[in-house]
Amino acid sequence: MEPKKLYKTVETIASKNFPSNTEMLISVIRELIENYAINLTGGRLWELNTDSGTYKLIFQTGKVDKIEDNFSIKIDEYPIFDLIAKERTVVDNETNMILRSKGIFKYSASGVGDRIKYDGKTYYEYLLALNSNDINEEFLITLNIIATALTSKIKSRKYHLRAKELRADIDKARELQKSILPEHEYKFHNYELFGITDPAEIVGGDFFDYLDIGGDSQRLGVTVGDAASKGVSAAAEAMYISGALRMASNFEINILPLMKRMNQLVNKIFADDKFASLFYGELTNDKSGLFLYANAGHNPPLFVKKGTDKIIFLDSTGPVLGPAPQAIYTIGSINFGLGDVLLIFSDGVTESANSEFEQYGDDRLRKLITEISDKSSKEIAYTILEDVIKFSKNGQYSDDKTLVVIKRVK
Repeated sequence: MEPKKLYKTVETIASKNFPSNTEMLISVIRELIENYAINLTGGRLWELNTDSGTYKLIFQTGKVDKIEDNFSIKIDEYPIFDLIAKERTVVDNETNMILRSKGIFKYSASGVGDRIKYDGKTYYEYLLALNSNDINEEFLITLNIIATALTSKIKSRKYHLRAKELRADIDKARELQKSILPEHEYKFHNYELFGITDPAEIVGGDFFDYLDIGGDSQRLGVTVGDAASKGVSAAAEAMYISGALRMASNFEINILPLMKRMNQLVNKIFADDKFASLFYGELTNDKSGLFLYANAGHNPPLFVKKGTDKIIFLDSTGPVLGPAPQAIYTIGSINFGLGDVLLIFSDGVTESANSEFEQYGDDRLRKLITEISDKSSKEIAYTILEDVIKFSKNGQYSDDKTLVVIKRVK
C-alpha cells in the first residue's frame, strides 16, 4: 500500500473513540492483520515498564506461536532496545531462548508513542513487532509508516485533552499562519497564478508559496506542501518548511540540493512521527515555457494541454520529507504552451468524502479540470474548491485542501 494511503488508513482506524492508547493500538494491530492486504501474518505489542526495567508483552495475535501472558524482557539484556530508540525500526536475529523455542528466529520491531527516560536513556513507550513472510526493505517502510501514524495519533489524543486550555494560543497560531501565506493572485511574465488553502481545522498542515529566487524576478519558485498530521503540530511543521524555503529563495540554490537540504532539516528538527510531502517547481522567462520540478511524495499535479483532453501527471521524483535523511531526489520537466494549465493540489481535495464515504477522487478532478481549463487560473481554483466542498458537505472525513493553478496566458 502506498505510504500516504497506509498512513491515512491507520489514522482512520485509530480515530475511533478508544478509552486508552493501549486499546487503540491493539485494535489497529488486529484490524491491519485481519482486514488489509499488506503482507502481515501476526503481531505483538510490548509496553515499557520503568519500575522493573522491562518491556512487557501486553498483546499478541495472528499466525504466530503464542508466548505466555505477561512475559517480559529486561532492557539491560537487550542492547537492541538502544538501537530502536535511535533508529526507530530494526530487524535482527532473536537471541532470547524462550522466544526461539516459539519459532521466533528473526524479528522486526518499531518504537511507538512517547519517549520515556529510564536509567539515563530514553526508550519508546511501546514496541510494535509485526510478522511477515517476507521481511525486506518494503516491509520495513510499511512498519515505519504504521509506527509513525500510531505515534502521531497517541500525541494527538494527548493534545486533544488540552484543547480547551490551548484555545487562545490556537487563535494566535491561525493568525500567524495566515500571515505567512502569500496573496492568492500572482503574475509572473507570461503566467498567471492563483493559490488558495482551506484548512480542515482552525489551523492546518497545508501551505503554498511563490518564491522570487535570487530576488531578480527571473526565476519563480512555486511550492505546495502537506504535513501528514493535522492541527497545531501540522501547522507548526508547515510554517517551518515554508520559512526555510523562503530563506533558501534568497540564495540561488538549485532544485536538487534544495530538496536534499529540506529533507534533512525535516528529519533533524521534527519528531520522528512527522513527515511532509512537498511539490516544488520553477518558472522562468524562457520562451519554451520550461518548468523544472521535484516532487517529494506529493500528489501528482495535473498538466493540461490546451485544446486536448491530454493530462500529464507530474509523478514523485523522490520520497516524502523526513523519514529517510539520505533519500535521493531527481528533477522532472514540462513545457508550457499558450493556454496550458498546471494544477497543484493537496490530497485533501481528492480524498474529501461525502456522507456515503465515497471520495471525490482523481477521476472527478481530471474530468472537471479538462472542462474548465479555458477559464482563468482564479476561476479554475474556485470552481474546483467549490465543487469539492459541495460534494463533501455532509461527509464524515475532511482534510486540509490546497490548490495552486498556473496558466500560461501569453
